[in-house]
Amino acid sequence: MRKDEELIVLIVAGTIMLLLLGIFIISFLFFYQKRHNQNTKDKEQLQATFEQELLKAQNEIQEQTLSHISSEIHDNITQVLSFVKLNLAASSKNSSPEAREKINESRTLVAQVINDLRDLSKSLSFEHIKQIGLVKTIELEAERLNRSEIIEIDLSIGGDAHSLGEQRELVLFRIFQETLNNALKHAQATQLKIRLDYFEHLFNLTIQDNGVGFSAGTLPNSGSGLRNIVNRAALIGADAVIDSAPNRGCTIKITIDPLTKQPNADGN
Repeated sequence: MRKDEELIVLIVAGTIMLLLLGIFIISFLFFYQKRHNQNTKDKEQLQATFEQELLKAQNEIQEQTLSHISSEIHDNITQVLSFVKLNLAASSKNSSPEAREKINESRTLVAQVINDLRDLSKSLSFEHIKQIGLVKTIELEAERLNRSEIIEIDLSIGGDAHSLGEQRELVLFRIFQETLNNALKHAQATQLKIRLDYFEHLFNLTIQDNGVGFSAGTLPNSGSGLRNIVNRAALIGADAVIDSAPNRGCTIKITIDPLTKQPNADGN
């Protein structure tokens, strides 16, 4: 009888030890998985932060480069062309009527080039964008493009336009420029519809072209520009949605809550 009791005690003790061992193993696996998931999440966060900081640095370098090009156009190239225009004016005084007509035509062309270069210089300058704001900058760019007849721009504004902050407006204008470049270079578009919608707690920038388009959910081989748009939008806490289909053009919609703090951005 005593042996039976000892056997029962051993069985109970063994069972308890197995249960404790099972609990230990389960707890260990649980905490290991939790720690592994946390490490994976931390790595992904570090990678995302690194990519954001890298993109921010690239944007800063790009802005410095564009600012330098803008200054070169404004301070040097346009001055040289102005000098050429003056020389043409001086040459026309002692020329025959036929030559004078040709010279005057050349002066008109040079004057147009000077104006176009000045407009281009302004579109590259952060200071100019900061001074006049997003709406006016896009309006001027649309007018310049419509005059050039390179592409037809249809611009509309909804709601009460207000400042979204210097950094946001700069990035949004660069997104517009990137979209325009894609529409001209890759989509072979002839029309571009741009709409800016200002709501109380929401802002939408919608850009639609009539180009060749591409399959939804995939980027074309030259899709680095579209990826740049998505990455730029993330820099200012905005969402970018790209919708397209073959032979149906492409629509890009940037949505931002102006009250949301900008990640990895200085200023407003």
